[in-house]
Amino acid sequence: MENFFERVGRFWPAGRRDLHWHILPTPDEAAALAAPYKGLAAPGLQGVPVHGMHCTLMHAVGLSSNDVDTDALLKGATSYAQTVRPFTLTFDRPAVGTVGVEISGWPGRQFTEIVDTLTQVTVSTGAAFRAAPSRYPHMSLAYASNGAEDVDAVTLRAALAAIEQPLSGPLLVDRLHLVEQWHDGAHITWNPIAQMPLAGVTT
Repeated sequence: MENFFERVGRFWPAGRRDLHWHILPTPDEAAALAAPYKGLAAPGLQGVPVHGMHCTLMHAVGLSSNDVDTDALLKGATSYAQTVRPFTLTFDRPAVGTVGVEISGWPGRQFTEIVDTLTQVTVSTGAAFRAAPSRYPHMSLAYASNGAEDVDAVTLRAALAAIEQPLSGPLLVDRLHLVEQWHDGAHITWNPIAQMPLAGVTT
């Protein structure tokens, strides 16, 4: 495997705070999604803690909250959010990729519509950045880090395949989250900026 943090460090260096749009699970949703994989950590992998699980919609590469008219950004996103009805993403059995382990979700159509619109809303502020929109709904369970080259992907896939229980889990999408996010070369952290409820959501 390849070190995730070295790969992203080429365009998102450690410590730099970039804006991200996320869908975030509730603590209960995150705990349920992560529960089957406890104990699968291996040298070269950094497990994502339950409180750090996230489904990225778009990474605004090189754009911090100081570089954009946040009020205009939130106004546009809030207006859009009120046109979207809540829906459920279902996440299934994980896959071992080149830089980590992730669970993928469906349906993709509604997710992609949100990604495309939030990307356009962010671009419309006129701020300079490179958009890195998510191509499909997914959440990482672990990132490859120091020692990634020693991770045996086949052994890891076999361990995941040996989990003999249903692994699908739901995530109710009822709001969008704007955060300012950074990494330290081993872990991802963010500060919340705002959340925008979807249509009909009052809390």
